[in-house]
Amino acid sequence: MRAHDVEAVTSEMISALGGRADLPWDGPAGPLEWSCRDTALHVADDLFTYASQLATETAYDHVPYEISVAPDTGPNDVLRVVETGSALLASVLRTAHPGARGWHPNGVSDPGGFAAMGVLEIVVHTHDIATGLGLAWTPPEDTCRAVLERLFPEAPADASDPMAALLWATGRGELPGMSTRDASWRWDSSVRS
Repeated sequence: MRAHDVEAVTSEMISALGGRADLPWDGPAGPLEWSCRDTALHVADDLFTYASQLATETAYDHVPYEISVAPDTGPNDVLRVVETGSALLASVLRTAHPGARGWHPNGVSDPGGFAAMGVLEIVVHTHDIATGLGLAWTPPEDTCRAVLERLFPEAPADASDPMAALLWATGRGELPGMSTRDASWRWDSSVRS
């Protein structure tokens, strides 16, 4: 996965959720305890973090900061923060050398891994938020397949519904023939050889 994948799925998120401030953003985001607004802010925070980890090639821990906004910041402005984090991650991905590495608790990763993690956060949490807001949203199948291939090697490679497989991989759904994943699920962001 690359910078353009992060940008494309961010555009999908903004298209699906932008301009919908009239909906209950203070309600839960799908199966999460977080509100829809806080879930969008979580996505922004992750995008900034992934960009920071890769840009500084931090090898041992997260750079110690957190993105926050004023309590009265509305959903459309929170989505602008997501867009900013996405643009920053995409920029870092475009300028990172192929050997760049950054720490993540699920495995030290490379540019492709950080792109996949960013795309995963956007896709899964857009689904969570859309569910919480009562909106229908489905990401492109090829995007889901690429994320599964890069971060979830245990997921079935031939899943007929890659979004269902991604929801299963992240503990959000059932998948025929696969045992249910509990809250301890993790992706593998380690560098692939």
